[in-house]
Amino acid sequence: MTEDDSLSRVIDERRQLINLAYRMLGSLADAEDVVQETYARWYAQTAAQREAIDSPGAWLTTVASRICLDVLGSARARRERYVGEWIPEPLPDDTDWLGGRGTPDDPADRVTLDESVNMAFLVVLESMTPAERVAFVLHDVFRYPFPEVAEIVGRTPAACRQLASSARRRLTGSRAPVRPAPEHAAVVRAFQQAWSANDVNALIGVLDPDALAVADGGGVVSAQLNPVTGAAQIARMLVDISTLAPGFTILERQVNGRPGVIAKLDGVTVVVMALHVEHQRISNIWAVRNPEKLRPWTTS
Repeated sequence: MTEDDSLSRVIDERRQLINLAYRMLGSLADAEDVVQETYARWYAQTAAQREAIDSPGAWLTTVASRICLDVLGSARARRERYVGEWIPEPLPDDTDWLGGRGTPDDPADRVTLDESVNMAFLVVLESMTPAERVAFVLHDVFRYPFPEVAEIVGRTPAACRQLASSARRRLTGSRAPVRPAPEHAAVVRAFQQAWSANDVNALIGVLDPDALAVADGGGVVSAQLNPVTGAAQIARMLVDISTLAPGFTILERQVNGRPGVIAKLDGVTVVVMALHVEHQRISNIWAVRNPEKLRPWTTS
């Protein structure tokens, strides 16, 4: 294989690595950093060392996964210092991907939007230990066999099988269905219309009585520090927000591959909401306000 062929194969792995790292970390910014560090380690080798690697893709995946494992270990301490609630970084569909380092003409930094990136799924991944999360994502999402997962995680195949099994139990006990209910889009549209009209009663009608709303401002912008529970409380909070911000526009958008809403102020996206629907009612709202997590949603 020539050096040019090897370079092409390595570059072609970038999107796969971004997809892998985002699912492991729940942050596009962190995923990009992991991939950058992975490539830095690749090019830190001599040409002879790179030439001796039979499968550059497997090498890159192994290194990226190990970096993610380290990042997950340190992330817990960082998130204990995080102001308010921490929510995974929301992703738009291709038509809304305007800012950040990715552009419509450069798909290498895009994340493939499937069931493994819906917000409910990512929130459950956050409850896993670093080893559980890495083992589960590698095996159940990306279909790596357990012997290969063991090489990456540094445990036996049997131990990795147990880690993935434990992760699956967390998902089974969560409110993260494998497939979205068919009424999801209609419920989200009703929510958007009710909020746009500042109609408290209509909002209460579309929310589950025990609905939970979580906001993430990161201490950078104002946001509810604690989760808000109950349809009436959430409805009043939403109306208060839009009343205090003249020019607030609420729009339906795809968020992590599912119907959600965004709010714009003076043309700039200031809130992205992922919504979880159960039994024709919204049971969970994850509202991201932290501008550092809204790069893909803001115009360049």
